[in-house]
Amino acid sequence: MSDVEDDWAEALAEQTVVENGDDIQTAALDELVNDVSSINSDEQRKLDAILDIPVTISMEVGRTNINIRNLLQLNQGSVVELDRLAGESLDLLVNGTLIAHGEVVVVNDKFGIRLTDVISQTERIKKLR
Repeated sequence: MSDVEDDWAEALAEQTVVENGDDIQTAALDELVNDVSSINSDEQRKLDAILDIPVTISMEVGRTNINIRNLLQLNQGSVVELDRLAGESLDLLVNGTLIAHGEVVVVNDKFGIRLTDVISQTERIKKLR
């Protein structure tokens, strides 16, 4: 494991302890239980092909509408007001589809996102309709 992975693991481990020193109790996630029986080699080959498809992940802090006149007047130091409040969760988008909400974390001067709420598969399908 690389030093960066060690730093992330250490940071995540630190976040599992509450201020008073008690450990956080974790709940079982029934959605993540793998109840699928073993798959044959043809199905595994198909799955491997899908798992190698690249996707674009983006974190959205907020949005706003601005007219072109104001857009052209933006320069270094300009402030653009967004539709989110400070401290509100970020959106995690995969290929433009909302997948989860999270909060910003910083480890060794690099930004990351800790997922706080993952959108269920059924909710994602409903939004496609």
